Amino acid sequence: MKTAIRENMELVSVIIPMYNAGKTIIRTLDSVKNQKYTGNFEIIIVDDGSTDQSAELVKTYILENGNLDIRLIQQRNSGVSTARNVAMKEAHGNFIALLDADDEWLPEKTERQMKYLSDPELKIDFLVSLWNNERLTFPYFIERKTGLVKISLKQLLLKITGQTSTAIFRKEVLQKTGFFDEKQKYSEDANFWMRVTEHYNMMLVPERLVLAGGGKKSFGVSGLSANLKEMEKGIQKNIREMYHSGRISFVEYLFYYTVSKLKYAIRPFR
Repeated sequence: MKTAIRENMELVSVIIPMYNAGKTIIRTLDSVKNQKYTGNFEIIIVDDGSTDQSAELVKTYILENGNLDIRLIQQRNSGVSTARNVAMKEAHGNFIALLDADDEWLPEKTERQMKYLSDPELKIDFLVSLWNNERLTFPYFIERKTGLVKISLKQLLLKITGQTSTAIFRKEVLQKTGFFDEKQKYSEDANFWMRVTEHYNMMLVPERLVLAGGGKKSFGVSGLSANLKEMEKGIQKNIREMYHSGRISFVEYLFYYTVSKLKYAIRPFR
């Protein structure tokens, strides 16, 4: 009985939404297989109506890697948030790790993050890291005592950090936070992060642990983030939601609204 409980405590459920990721999904899966973490993984892939060979590649990968716990769920195209939610509802682990189908974890990622999540003195619920060439800048600072970075709502409203594939968190976070907003197509991860901070302790490991999108910039290169106008609409939706939920005042709402609009105006020139 104790062994079963221990295995469940160490089990990390890896959530991978997939849409036409035939060129990248194998590297993504290999990055999980090559983790130094000595605990267990279950990998839940939700094929969100791919029209390329993604699903067939995954099926072949499952056959060739029988020692890995991989499940493939196929659904009609419903969006990345729906795909993530479907997978999280199927998760058995006490820890959930998000991973996009065009991203890769560095080998030490899970080991490093689980070390902090397993420390009872730190009491961390949700942990992210740096990615690609991201640098830690204002409004984020490294705590001298822990060597980690505390993340609050107001910091996120000024500057989003914690790219999706860097996140690993306790499954219990979903109890009060809920799931991704399936109606929100842009900046949906930031929306989820902001809601997490209301009840749970979110922190960042100031180390680069993820290679995302082949090293692309966070905005304006490819995928959903390439649509700067729609990204800005998603960001403004998040600010309004935090105001209407009473987590920021009207004066603060106007401040964050203005800051976001200014950042949107200069982003194409950066």
